[in-house]
Amino acid sequence: MTDELILIVDDNEMNVKLARDVLRFAGFRTVEAGTAADGLALAVEKLPALILMDIRLPDMDGTVAVTRLKSEPRTADVPVVALTSFAMKGDRERFLAAGFDGYLEKPIAVTKFPDQVRGYLRGEEIP
Repeated sequence: MTDELILIVDDNEMNVKLARDVLRFAGFRTVEAGTAADGLALAVEKLPALILMDIRLPDMDGTVAVTRLKSEPRTADVPVVALTSFAMKGDRERFLAAGFDGYLEKPIAVTKFPDQVRGYLRGEEIP
């Protein structure tokens, strides 16, 4: 059983609840933030094993937030995965180029999601 802490940053409460419930059922611990600023603060405070970051947030774009996380010494090595509804051709490459360590589309595939998160925790590239 796993016990890694996952930070979910998303302003849509239904998305947060689904991701949180699926991850907790799979044995992960979670903390959640509804804004990028709160997510940045929680990341520095809690040092999660992985951060799932939405792109469209009310206070700051997720690509700006990932840049800040990667420039902060305490969080620079924490993998950050874009968890987004942006799913057009080229979006994955654009987010990886912006500094994300991975990319997952919303809505999440409930049956695959825990294994996808585990893969990113192991540093695997998830197609």
